[in-house]
Amino acid sequence: MSKEGMECSFCGRKKEETNLLIAGVDAHICDSCVSQAHGILSEEIIEEIETGKNSDLEVKKPKEIKEFLDQYIIGQDQTKKTMAVAVYNHYKRLTQPDTLEEEVEIEKSNMILVGDTGTGKTLIAKTIAKMLNVPFSIVDATVLTQAGYVGEDVESILSRLLQAADYDVESAERGIVFIDEIDKIARKGDNPSITRDVSGEGVQQALLKLLEGTVVNVAPKGGRKHPDQKFVEVNTKDILFIAGGAFAGIQRVISNRLNRQAVGFGASLSEDNIDEKNLLQYIIPTDLKNFGLIPEIIGRLPVLSYMTPLDKKALRAILTQPKNSLIKQYTKLFEMDGIEFTVNDEALEYIVEKAIEYKLGARGLRSLCEAIFTDAMFEMPSSDSTSFEVTKDYAENKLSKTMMKQLKSAS
Repeated sequence: MSKEGMECSFCGRKKEETNLLIAGVDAHICDSCVSQAHGILSEEIIEEIETGKNSDLEVKKPKEIKEFLDQYIIGQDQTKKTMAVAVYNHYKRLTQPDTLEEEVEIEKSNMILVGDTGTGKTLIAKTIAKMLNVPFSIVDATVLTQAGYVGEDVESILSRLLQAADYDVESAERGIVFIDEIDKIARKGDNPSITRDVSGEGVQQALLKLLEGTVVNVAPKGGRKHPDQKFVEVNTKDILFIAGGAFAGIQRVISNRLNRQAVGFGASLSEDNIDEKNLLQYIIPTDLKNFGLIPEIIGRLPVLSYMTPLDKKALRAILTQPKNSLIKQYTKLFEMDGIEFTVNDEALEYIVEKAIEYKLGARGLRSLCEAIFTDAMFEMPSSDSTSFEVTKDYAENKLSKTMMKQLKSAS
């Protein structure tokens, strides 16, 4: 073909009508078509990045995960280590090539946390999700019932995860679900129920398929209120499930087991070595079975850890040290009104003592702080005050006997 007869193979422009005509093997393309193609390609790449389809999940090493958790959570070192390893292994599993030639298939690292109320079970799961930047939802197991009964079906767990992922199924399928109050669906006796157990063993059975990994038809808006909606298929094989519960009374189960081991020839296991104040550290899966969880669900929550009860030192640290500690939050709130806020050491000690006295845990620290600071937060923004110091006398005055009775009854 002569130079005069050359034209763009895409738009048909003659060489004279273009600034540049690039020659290929059997075709040509002009500068205008190159520019247009570049624009289309750029839009596609940006869209893929925004939807997460082309972005690799960046997972930090276990030590880095624990260091991140240390910024927000005081103490609980053993649980933070266990959680870091479980999460790291889970997301390494996601990067495993999905091929038939792969001989070793890595199982999920679903986890169960046991600990008293206010020890940070929910916080530790929230913080992990925050670090990984993946969809996260919290579900209360107490509202779940067997299919056909008043309450929510187990599939509603995934409806909430879908909402958290802004209905992006691919993103939701690598998210984290925290099932709170898992102990409330324990069966009442150690023997299988011969009658319908609406919110106990039946719900545990229904949870099995979700925990292990299966394709579930999920109603995005909740199944019972919108029966005409289209179902969305969600594969749970890559969703990390973390269950948490207080398991009130399980210390008695652990104590009985430890005492049985220390009978006869086993009595050399001296009881002096057992920490009576923190029996949860000796928990094993058998204790969960004796409490009322079925063996199948324990097997699908293979990583077991415990939350240490918070002592005076830990509660004091929780008040002031973490990135988002309560005192730092109140300091920021007052600062936004141009008020310098301080709490002296005696007042902090008093707040911690009251939290221990009424067994309110870390969650109760907020209740106590609100009771002490509310009057000041109401009055001071309208005044000309520029500083506010909380003393022990001020705190005692605000926490009147009546108010403490209210806090005690609410605990």
